[in-house]
Amino acid sequence: MRHDEMIGKVQALAQLPDRGTAERAAHAVVSTLSERLPSGLARHVAAQLPPDMAAAMREAADASAAPDSGTAGERFGLTAFAGRIAVRAGTDEDTALREAAAVMEVLDAALAPELTERMAHALPADIRELLPVVRATQDIGG
Repeated sequence: MRHDEMIGKVQALAQLPDRGTAERAAHAVVSTLSERLPSGLARHVAAQLPPDMAAAMREAADASAAPDSGTAGERFGLTAFAGRIAVRAGTDEDTALREAAAVMEVLDAALAPELTERMAHALPADIRELLPVVRATQDIGG
């Protein structure tokens, strides 16, 4: 998926006022997601993204894979996830969660299904619920 297409979809899904806001949201989410994922998995995800989004993801993966942290990714839940996105995107946590769900939906469409599945397994249950595949499974099983 091309960058412009991804940003347009994020803007539409999150009902954001303009492309700049959608761009900030997308970068905030992929950077924060990258901090939470194991660094190797984050790099695999980045490899399937447009160059500028991939760069944001790799940069965060490299920063979170500090020598003392190994490659497991940082351990934090949905509240910290939303807080980090809100700070990066310059918004509140409720808006950050709405934006995160939109970005996750776009990522789900852009990534190979097996990579989305690996990403889902690497996330804690509360963050995993933002993925559309997980929401659909919960709705069916629900």
